[in-house]
Amino acid sequence: MSDTTAQSGFSELTPDVLLEAVEGALAVRLTALAHPLTSYINRVYEVAAGDGTRYIAKFYRPGRWTAAAIEQEHAFVVECAAEEIPVVSPLRLSHGGTRGEAGGISFAVYPKRAGRPFEPIDDEDWRRLGRVTARVHVVGGRRPAADRVRLWPQHSTAADIRHLLDGGFVTARHRRTFADLGRAILDVIIPVFEGCEAIRIHGDCHPGNLLVRPGEGLMVIDFDDMAMGPPVQDLWMLLPERLPDAARQMRLILEGYEDFREFDDRTLRLIEPLRIMRILYFLAWCSRQTGDPVFSRNFPDWGNDAFWGRQIADLTEQLDVIRRGRPA
Repeated sequence: MSDTTAQSGFSELTPDVLLEAVEGALAVRLTALAHPLTSYINRVYEVAAGDGTRYIAKFYRPGRWTAAAIEQEHAFVVECAAEEIPVVSPLRLSHGGTRGEAGGISFAVYPKRAGRPFEPIDDEDWRRLGRVTARVHVVGGRRPAADRVRLWPQHSTAADIRHLLDGGFVTARHRRTFADLGRAILDVIIPVFEGCEAIRIHGDCHPGNLLVRPGEGLMVIDFDDMAMGPPVQDLWMLLPERLPDAARQMRLILEGYEDFREFDDRTLRLIEPLRIMRILYFLAWCSRQTGDPVFSRNFPDWGNDAFWGRQIADLTEQLDVIRRGRPA
């Protein structure tokens, strides 16, 4: 599905369409209000039943994930919930599954769960982060997810680089430099991943996706970027700074982590390669939004010569960090 099709699909997602879809999926009568929530990638709404019960309906951006990939995300979250890990599971819909469809757009419905972003204050807070992440990884290691992104240089990163080049997003002035740099990045980081495990991971485990609920502790939310990848991906994004400046926080996270799951310290070497992979992933992701008028208004200089000059400079600097084997 093209980006244009994806945008037109969302444009047809009127309040009447989404309310009818959610009502049918839950077999409950909703009020006429659908409150949009902040979400650029997907379309997310808060809706309410006549008895006051509130739900969150997430409509997935068309063309981003296959039906199988969405169902594997849901299965992972449901498995975590079955192990009493604090997550927000998608509700079972009237047809028995968790993925609904409205006009070709996949959607899911969740119970509303409020909370505040978790801000670690003391040593025990950092250990708590490690414990909850390890518990998610214990479940993630039980089976693969064949239809999710494989967060590995020769898979996801090589595909991101090809997409940016083949799609004509890099300007002619910088195309050759970017292509050469992309090859150099892959040459350097592919060997670093040899022998490392890949399991189901959250994929976007930054502090904003960890909430505190009174009486319930930490809650992990938003598995939208769930992937097959190295466990350390879900740890480095929790850190306030690069290593070694955040070495103390990482040590505390790992203390908590190893209460539930063994961690291979050798995989700490993946952090800086994963950082450059995330930069390339974000560039590829943005390139897929260029047909969206909202994106163009918010990022008017995305994709011009000056933009690509800055990106190449940043990628070159990060590659130097990796080659030196230590953060800047």
